Order: sequence, then C-alpha cells, then structure tokens
Amino acid sequence: MTKMWKLVIAGVAAVALIGGGAAGIAVTTGAVGDDNEAPITGAALERASAAALEYTGGGRVTETEAGDEESLYEVEVTLDDGSQVDVQLDENFAVVGDKVDREGGDREGEDDGDSR
Repeated sequence: MTKMWKLVIAGVAAVALIGGGAAGIAVTTGAVGDDNEAPITGAALERASAAALEYTGGGRVTETEAGDEESLYEVEVTLDDGSQVDVQLDENFAVVGDKVDREGGDREGEDDGDSR
C-alpha cells in the first residue's frame, strides 16, 4: 500500500472516530432535537403512557420526556377538546403532578398540582 493511501485511510478513520464520539456524547447527555430532552422508550414508554392516560381519563399521548426537570417522566396528553396536560410521573409511574394548557396558553406557571 502506498504512503498516500495509508494517509487517506488514516484520515477517514480519524473523521469516523470524531463523528462517532460526538454522537456518543449527544446520546449520553440526552441531547435529542433542540429541546435537549430524551423521549421515554421501551417498556417504560408503555407504562408511563398507560398511567398518564388513566390519570387524564383518555386522550392521546403526544410527547414524552425521560429525566424531566420536575420528575423522572413527563407525558404530554392531548385531550379530545384540544387541551394538553403534562403528567409528571415518578420512578414507579405514580402521578406526582400535572400542568394543564388551557386555550393554547403557556403551560409554565399554570401548575395545577394533582387537580384531576
């Protein structure tokens, strides 16, 4: 193999390692999209969704977060009337709080606690 090819292969390998390392860091830190929050996956997604839908009395799960700043899991449920409820769950999938979005208002500061 010529010296030129060895340098090309070494350069490609270095780029691959750097790119793979950056992807690994993004996964480790939970960087997903612009929100920097990881979705709930696997069996935890099924359990969290079921707990949130039972709490809200129906609707559909439209977003999830693992490692939310307020609880271990957050499940956003959109109700039939279009309103949204962010259900906060602990490690046992027990509801520890909620936030209701009324009429498209900002959910921040509208913490209703366990009002349902």
